[in-house]
Amino acid sequence: MTLLDLTPRATADARLATLPVAIIGAGPIGLAAAAHLIERGLDVVILESGDDVGASIRAWGHTPLFSPWKHLVDAASLRLLERTGWQLPSPDRAPTGHEFVDRYLAPLAETAELRPRIRTGVEVLAVSREGMDRTRTRGRANAPFIVRTRATAGIEEIAARAVLDASGTYRSPNPLSSSGLDLLGMPEIADRVSNALPDVLGRDRERFAGRHTTVVGAGHSAANTLLALVELARQAPDTTVSWLIRTSRTARVSSSADDELADRARLGGRIDDAVADGLVHRVEGFEIIRARALGDAVELVGHRSGDVVTHVTDLVVNATGFRPDLAMLREIRLDIDDIVEAPRRLAPLIDPNVHSCGTVEPHGYRELAHPEPGFFIVGMKSYGRAPTFLLATGYEQVRSVAAWLAGDAAAAGAVELRLPATGVCTTDAGSCCS
Repeated sequence: MTLLDLTPRATADARLATLPVAIIGAGPIGLAAAAHLIERGLDVVILESGDDVGASIRAWGHTPLFSPWKHLVDAASLRLLERTGWQLPSPDRAPTGHEFVDRYLAPLAETAELRPRIRTGVEVLAVSREGMDRTRTRGRANAPFIVRTRATAGIEEIAARAVLDASGTYRSPNPLSSSGLDLLGMPEIADRVSNALPDVLGRDRERFAGRHTTVVGAGHSAANTLLALVELARQAPDTTVSWLIRTSRTARVSSSADDELADRARLGGRIDDAVADGLVHRVEGFEIIRARALGDAVELVGHRSGDVVTHVTDLVVNATGFRPDLAMLREIRLDIDDIVEAPRRLAPLIDPNVHSCGTVEPHGYRELAHPEPGFFIVGMKSYGRAPTFLLATGYEQVRSVAAWLAGDAAAAGAVELRLPATGVCTTDAGSCCS
């Protein structure tokens, strides 16, 4: 047992009890955390850098989720919505990202309980303790958190009793370089590189039609983009598609007949067919080391089978996954795993070298705790660089954390989660089993 396990509350100072819990991010996990905390009588303030809730999901909103509606709704959020007459859409149908925001997150944000507590267009710059940097210990647990923000009105500091970072990872993609460092030459080609899941057949069609696009990455987001480009090539015949994979293996996408999520199960087979039919040129074992602009084209230089080789293309889609941005947490005492960049207690449960979506164990406040009392990273960001995050698992995370912050140690420790054997992925945007 540790002091964390024996302490019944995360906050004890009388002043702290008058302050809200600050939640960073108004995506599904941030709003679920707010719903659970409000249900337990705690005030919250939700800080969202985008112009509206679910802003990151909107970026890939044209993409269908693999999971059906019945796996996408949080219990406390549902209780808030049901008071307004809201009904769950077709439980066994998987929505697109836009549908998920429009039919669930937006109505949730408009409930009387959440609407006055959400601040959009607010970027969190840093989190610290009032009057203390990370080196000071005496009285630390009873000092309010300070959340420094930037909005149209300028820079402001918000005092909070606790902080939940549910900001996600979509805005911090892994670099194209196989070393994990920023790609040499990236400034030269930045205007020709797209983040994961561009809207190839819609908003971004003009950018990709009639051009040679190379998708880098071997997961679900890469697979979906490749299939969209194949369809675009049928409509715009001069469109060509290449696929660069860092390893010598093919895409890490499910094609198992046992996968309960049928759309995900078919994905691998559809990609294999596209490669076999010559619609996608696949290059395996290509480790990118640098890039440069060649007129209007991009040259990627890399190692392949021990040789230095080049690949020339018009556009590049970076589908190499995501990583947590920890810069704003520099003054917070974190306990982060050296490899996965997840909370140290959680990391062994989600290590992608060992686990898939279906084998990640339920976990709550204990696994998410840091040496900083009252601070938690939740949701996709809590998984660090692991691509196995589940929305349902994130909802259970914040239920447990909310119970802990409210002083209900028994409920906080009673972590339960039932999922299909194959797991239920949030989306294919880097958060599914890849």
